[in-house]
Amino acid sequence: MPADPLHRAGTAQRSTTSQQPSGSVASAIEVRRSTRRRRTVSAYREGDRTVVLIPARMSEAEEQRWVNVMLDKLAAQESKRALGDAELAERARRLSEQYFAGRARPASVRWVTNQNTRWGSCTPSEGSIRLSHRLQGMPEYVVDYVLVHELAHLLVPGHGPRFWELLEAYPRTERARGYLEGVVAAERLPHVPGARGESPVG
Repeated sequence: MPADPLHRAGTAQRSTTSQQPSGSVASAIEVRRSTRRRRTVSAYREGDRTVVLIPARMSEAEEQRWVNVMLDKLAAQESKRALGDAELAERARRLSEQYFAGRARPASVRWVTNQNTRWGSCTPSEGSIRLSHRLQGMPEYVVDYVLVHELAHLLVPGHGPRFWELLEAYPRTERARGYLEGVVAAERLPHVPGARGESPVG
């Protein structure tokens, strides 16, 4: 069991526990607040729960935001084994069946290393889908979102209303887009050194 750095004399803390969404790796979240923790947030798995350690000064809204950030971070760490091209193609096939009744049928789905400004791309005339290698290790729902996005382009090439109507079928679209926007924003920030498994907060 990981050592809890907050279980020390003189550390004031408040713990809250809540259920994670269905399908999450752990069944519950325990948030522990500490007056000693000022500028970092960390998280780890403890049995069937996820423990998130945050500064005591955080508001409820900040707490919820950082819980989501750290859950995503843990999920990414736990799914670092990258899918191969064959597994990626099979995943795309299953997603097409689930959200588009199998109508989106790519001829090829593969990882590429030359897409640093786009997460994915599609050539409808060839039926080819390419995903940036930068997605490898991100949470599964993020990879699935990019696949669903590109699969939708096989049915509707542009980004008009019909395209976004198709994408509404995927329930985690907004969360996945928020995650990717966060990654882009973080890449623009200067590097802030921190302890392993911790994220700095403002």
